[in-house]
Amino acid sequence: MNIRGISKLKVIVITCILLIVMLSTGCFEEIQITVDKKDKEKELQLDNPSILPNWRDEDYHDYYTTTQMLNDLNDKYPELTNVFSIGKSVLDRDIWCLRLTNENNNNEKYSCLIDGCIHGNEWEAGETCLYITEFLLINFDINKTVKHILNTSEIYIVPLLNPDGRQANTRWNENGIDLNRNYNVHFGRLRSDNYPLGKLFGRIKIPYIYRPLKKSIATNCGRYPFSEPETRAIKNFMKSLHRYSLYVNCHTATHNFGASGIISYKPEFTVSNHERNILNTAIEWVDDNTEYSGIYGENFKYSGIGCAMDWVFSKYRIPSFTFELLSRDYEPWLDQGKHDNLVHWMKTGLPVFMYLLANIENLHDWETPDINPSLPEGVPPSPLN
Repeated sequence: MNIRGISKLKVIVITCILLIVMLSTGCFEEIQITVDKKDKEKELQLDNPSILPNWRDEDYHDYYTTTQMLNDLNDKYPELTNVFSIGKSVLDRDIWCLRLTNENNNNEKYSCLIDGCIHGNEWEAGETCLYITEFLLINFDINKTVKHILNTSEIYIVPLLNPDGRQANTRWNENGIDLNRNYNVHFGRLRSDNYPLGKLFGRIKIPYIYRPLKKSIATNCGRYPFSEPETRAIKNFMKSLHRYSLYVNCHTATHNFGASGIISYKPEFTVSNHERNILNTAIEWVDDNTEYSGIYGENFKYSGIGCAMDWVFSKYRIPSFTFELLSRDYEPWLDQGKHDNLVHWMKTGLPVFMYLLANIENLHDWETPDINPSLPEGVPPSPLN
């Protein structure tokens, strides 16, 4: 036998010895178990998200920090985000919109719109738009529900529909107009405490009128529907949405969840029993699974007032929701109350958004929204004392 043959024989003998040692000591089995364990952990992560945005209670975002956050997310997740302006405010501030979707998935998708801070002093309304945005982005690679949502839908987020009001911490826009009374549906109804005043002589702002006999105020809804650049911008933007399936208008204060089903019960709208049942299903889910209450149409007292939710439902005939965050103890109507427990309120709102987004296809087709989304540990949180 030559030297080369001896060398090959040595390699074979050594290999056999190593295999015998590994099998006898359990090393091979340990390696296999380790690999299987990693695969299993990865699979579990896809079904059970555990990441929440790392926010602090004091981390509120004004117009400038909101702009910075949107741009930072756009830079960090270029294949999932696109930031653009849908128009300008009275003071020429951009009304930013963030599009969320998996750009690498070219299948036909459903679209939805979530906006906030139409009333500038309702900070939590804008914050929840940012929170759900960050949650979706940081969980895309580890959460199967989130991955499916961004593969099948285009989510448009407008966190500050009233950027001037947010910066001035006031309900109205720079012209003194309540933007959520400026939509073209039941516009300017005096019985709804709205006055189509606009600016007096084109210069003097009249945000509201106090009525001592009623001990209440009437708000200025603008001289005519869509008189304001902010509402015109969102109106024109909605025209571009393909397969428009869902609308959520975010607010702060009353700790209630409202839906287009609320409007549909009034004589102004004709709604089929089937549509009513679908909307009631969503409301019941919120009642059963979150800290928030669902308000049903028969219990909803106000008449049409030219608000965004009413107009979207009447115009596009899609499920349209008003989502009010925070407790009943906080009333921001005239800058009363205070903003606190930010992280808690963001966590309480997360299940509502995840439920609606997970059911976007069902809602588009007016089918029962029966998908329960997976949520991270601690969501929803225990109610505050």
